[in-house]
Amino acid sequence: MLSYLPKRIRDALDHVNFCLVYELRIRAFKPLSVNFNGSFRFLGVGGLCSLKDAIRPTAEEIEEILFAASGYSVYSVENQIKRGFLTGEDGERIGIAGAYVYEGEKVLSVRSVSSLCIRIPHEIRGCAEEIYARCFAGGLRSILLLSPPGDGKTTILRDLSRLVCERTSLNVLVSDERGELSAGDLGVTSDCIKFCDKLTAFTAGIRAMRPDVIVTDELLPEDYPAVRRAVESGIVVFASAHLKKYEFVPEKLFSRYVFLNGLGKIAEICREDGVALD
Repeated sequence: MLSYLPKRIRDALDHVNFCLVYELRIRAFKPLSVNFNGSFRFLGVGGLCSLKDAIRPTAEEIEEILFAASGYSVYSVENQIKRGFLTGEDGERIGIAGAYVYEGEKVLSVRSVSSLCIRIPHEIRGCAEEIYARCFAGGLRSILLLSPPGDGKTTILRDLSRLVCERTSLNVLVSDERGELSAGDLGVTSDCIKFCDKLTAFTAGIRAMRPDVIVTDELLPEDYPAVRRAVESGIVVFASAHLKKYEFVPEKLFSRYVFLNGLGKIAEICREDGVALD
């Protein structure tokens, strides 16, 4: 993993416990920072360090990272880059900040990339056990995980998929739009559609793969028609969204709403009507 990083950054990471590294923030000519065990720290040649000793990546290094992460063919991942991200070979999501080039209302490309946010997937087996026990005591039902970014929603969804496969042998279809959700063990009875918008993935999956459960990540308002179609078809849906309150959910299509508070920590679980479970 992260073989596309410059050697001096890879060497710096060798001096920290990589299992606790969740995110790298690489900004041109600014201190290199890392989300280490839930807190941002600076990273220098010897590992975690003070601000003054932090590595300061160059603009050239950022361009090199993008080129290497694309498999040395930026053209092959052009559609991803237009959407502001690139997925690494091991499921790392590489967020991109730079100058967007438009033709009318259509994004043509992203130039002069100045910052990268590399989110590193982790597989934590068993992290979804409490949600499974509290939400599925009477049988599987559709659930939505809600929190700001970085609270472990993707990791939990991945583990929920595995648990359902192991305990029910139902057919689980994973709609992995960014190639991040499938970076781990999804279970032996799971299938995955990658790099496809949710409406297309749900439609094709329902028609061709006969799923009992569909798992997907980071719902946007335009994704809810796909979820509605699945739920109305009798399919259980596990999903997540970057939202903090029940009333912010565009359509109340789920039977349980799980609010997270910190990395994988459950703050509250609500019923379909928004009332908290005991």
